[in-house]
This record gives sequence, structure tokens and C-alpha cells, in this order.
Amino acid sequence: MSAPFRSENFLDPQDALVDEPSSLRGWSGRPTLMAAAHRHDDLEINFVAGGGPMLYLYGGELLEVAPGALAVFWAAIPHQLVASTATRVHWLHVPFDRFLAWGLPQSLLARVLSGAPVVTSAARADAGDPARFTQWAADLATGDGELHRIAMLEIHARVRRLALATADDPAPRYTGEDPALRQAVSMARHIARHFREPITVADVAAAANVHPTYAMTQFRKVVRATIGDYVKLYRLAEARRLLVTTDLPAGQVAAAAGFGSVSRFYRVFTDACGTTPARFRHTRAL
Repeated sequence: MSAPFRSENFLDPQDALVDEPSSLRGWSGRPTLMAAAHRHDDLEINFVAGGGPMLYLYGGELLEVAPGALAVFWAAIPHQLVASTATRVHWLHVPFDRFLAWGLPQSLLARVLSGAPVVTSAARADAGDPARFTQWAADLATGDGELHRIAMLEIHARVRRLALATADDPAPRYTGEDPALRQAVSMARHIARHFREPITVADVAAAANVHPTYAMTQFRKVVRATIGDYVKLYRLAEARRLLVTTDLPAGQVAAAAGFGSVSRFYRVFTDACGTTPARFRHTRAL
């Protein structure tokens, strides 16, 4: 694992390709808002080291990560940083195949792959995390393979401890009253719950009690993606989950993920992921 730890502002997430070589990667610095929702095949770890909270639109909900809090989630679920007053954050991307190889408890694996983030509350922040992330940054900035292996082992242990400590905790949710966010979240939540079914703009608009034309404009303004593109992100995430965790043939994966046909599934999946469903399954199978 030779990729460096980049101590700088968070790079545009659109630059993070979904099929980059497997390596432990990281960034640190002041977060910038994301231009659009995106997804990638990693376990993503966020630690807010300074300033105020970060606010993600993740899995159809607004997720707040408070100062001192640690958030772990499967980044194949569409997510977008929509607001932040954090001044310093650490991000880690753990390759999906390494994450699967950890042999985590099935309950935790099912939780993460279903799109439920694991997050500490501010009241349960771990005082040792600032030193840990600083050490990992130093280790990953070197080209020393042994230091990279040590960092991976320690990150593995930290995720296990986090899962044990938060097994019964609900994910912290945003409690603000911004009307634009509230409407966008109502629409995103409807998509997250119904993307496997045939879904129209009118359906999504009705979930927020707004006119379809207004819904398209408002959704794109907040989420910076069309409703159709957002639905596609969810269908791709579900297809990737099914390919990794089941032996369903491609036709059943396509139907279960909400694609109208196998041919459309193959076309959309290959264009988005840079590989066929069969090759994706072979390289990332449990």
C-alpha cells in the first residue's frame, strides 16, 4: 500500500474513481461541500477533529457528525456533504475487499451493507482519537509498507471497538428546520425507500407535498443531481451489495435493484463502475 496520506483540503469526491487500486487512502484538512452526491467502494471513516459539525445527506437522511465524533459507513450508498462548520477533519477510505476480509461480526456487516452508519455521539467521543488519527496520518505519509500495515491493523481494531460501543445506538440525526433541506430530505428518503420499484418524479414530489416541476428544481438545487440520477445511484448501490453478498444471477440482481431490464442493468453498471457485474462479483466476493 503505497498511496500517500494527503494532508490538504478534501479533494473533489468526483475525482475518486469507484475502481481505483485497493489501497488505504486518507485526507485531512478543512472540508469543502460536495458538488453532488457520489459513491465509491470503500469503508469510509470520518473524524471531526476541530470546529463544528458536518452534515451529510446519506441514505435518504440527514446525518450529523459532531466535533469529536467518529462516523463509519459504506460509501457505496450515495452520500453528500451539504453543510459544515468543521475546521479540521480526517477521512480514511479502507478498500472494500480489506473491509470484508476483516471478518467482522455478521450483525455489523449486515448493518453497514444495509446503509446504516455507525456513529459515536459527542457525549461518547473517545479522547484517544485525535492522537490515533495524527499517528495514522504520519504513518500513511511514509512509503514504509510496515507502517501502512500497522495503521491498517489499528484502524481495524478501532472500527471493532466502535461497533461494540455503538451496537444499540441510533445514528445521530439532524434536528434543524431549514425548509429547503427538509423538502429535499423528504424526497431523498422516498427514493431510498422505493428505488427498487418503478418510480416517477410525481411520486417523489408527492412525498414532499410539492409540484413535480418545483420538486425537480428544488432537489437539484440542494442535492445537485437530478432525481433520475439519484435514483440510479441507489440502484447501483443495491446491485453492488447483492453482487457481493448473494449468489443471485444477474437477471435477479437487476430486478431486485430496480432496473427495468438486464440489458439496461449491464449498460448502466458497466458505464458507472468501469467493469461488468460478473467481474465486479469475482473480484469482491465474500
